[in-house]
Amino acid sequence: MSALARYFHSLGYRVCGYDRTCTPLTRRLETEGMEIHYEEDIASIPQQLDLVVYTPAVPTDNKEFVHLQQLGVPMKKRSVVLGEITSGKKCIAVAGSHGKTTTSGLIAHILNSSHVGCSAFLGGIAKNFDSNLVINHNSDYVVVEADEYDRSFLQLHPLYSVITSADPDHLDIYGTHANLLQAFAQFANQTSPDGGLLLKSGLEFDIDEHITTLQYSFEDIEADYYPWNVRNYKGNYYFDFHTPEKVYYDIEIVGSPLYNIENAVAAMGVALRCGVTEEEMRAAVKSFQGIRRRFDYRIKTPGFVFIDDYAHHPHEIETCIQSVKLLYPDKRVVGVFQPHLYSRTANFADDFAKALMPLDEIVLLDIYPAREKPIPGVTSHLILHKINKMNKYLCAKDDIADILVALYPEVLVTMGAGDIDAMLPGIQKAFEEELEISNN
Repeated sequence: MSALARYFHSLGYRVCGYDRTCTPLTRRLETEGMEIHYEEDIASIPQQLDLVVYTPAVPTDNKEFVHLQQLGVPMKKRSVVLGEITSGKKCIAVAGSHGKTTTSGLIAHILNSSHVGCSAFLGGIAKNFDSNLVINHNSDYVVVEADEYDRSFLQLHPLYSVITSADPDHLDIYGTHANLLQAFAQFANQTSPDGGLLLKSGLEFDIDEHITTLQYSFEDIEADYYPWNVRNYKGNYYFDFHTPEKVYYDIEIVGSPLYNIENAVAAMGVALRCGVTEEEMRAAVKSFQGIRRRFDYRIKTPGFVFIDDYAHHPHEIETCIQSVKLLYPDKRVVGVFQPHLYSRTANFADDFAKALMPLDEIVLLDIYPAREKPIPGVTSHLILHKINKMNKYLCAKDDIADILVALYPEVLVTMGAGDIDAMLPGIQKAFEEELEISNN
């Protein structure tokens, strides 16, 4: 939504908006000249609206939503507007239950670091751009993070598609995993025969024979694109990139978790097919700074490390913690998790508990409801009781910084897709002050 807001603002439109929570991102939009309010208040809606763009995350009984419907103002879903913007462009759409933000950010960075160029609508703040929006009027390519929620990605008809994963999620929308997979298959089949589909190895869909389908993987050497001879040197990873055409030796990716190599393989595969040169690709991958809130270092000192991650699905949490343990095998790791959505918590409570178990200390926050009403019996206690270890805590937001400092971690990792990002400055400040005291 914020990328679309920035897009229309860049075209000279007056952009106003509502969000239920004030965040660093919404404050940033305000400093850029957009008008945002945080209470359901009909009086705050500006007059003479040309268009209302909304996300299906907004409840249909929202006072402003109902009022605008009654006024007869043109209203379009975010996904519909994104589909209209990308229509007629060389769209590169990245879908998946996880991995899509980093992969789409990498593609956008590689293309924009090359002679090809692109515009981009991303689901996170790319550090290289300091934004989730990239506008390049000199290129017909546009990179889009394709969201499967509410079947939003079916509004897109890409030249190139990437599917990174298709784990069960958004079952409040799809009902079953089979229905979700059917939607991914439909998305894949909307890829242009003039382009191609890059599919994570192991995913199987009934794809139209006219669509060029290639596979990528971290470990499957039968895939079309894969890394080989992966090694770590002073915190940076190096690998040989195997493609159907040739092998690119000694690709370097800087300060990244191991799983980002697979994201880089997918991104490089697409970039090469778009005409990026080897030299441009190498330099761009090496200079990629990552996505904010995707394995994002907040503090990195010899004695203490603080990493923040958007992980909110069991597989994402498992992957994040594995990466932390791989980088810091002998360190005591404390993790904070804020569950996102009552329905997701109810559906995956066992999986969340299992994913969190490798942590030395586990701190849970209350569920962030987002668009949902409470479900009887579904709270963070549901996960807490399933964690079969003693070092677990349920914590109120206001107490989080004090409790974490008291736990004295060597490595701290915060995870979640709710408003946990609003707590990060306070947590970071508390540890910086504690470190200052310790250093003195």
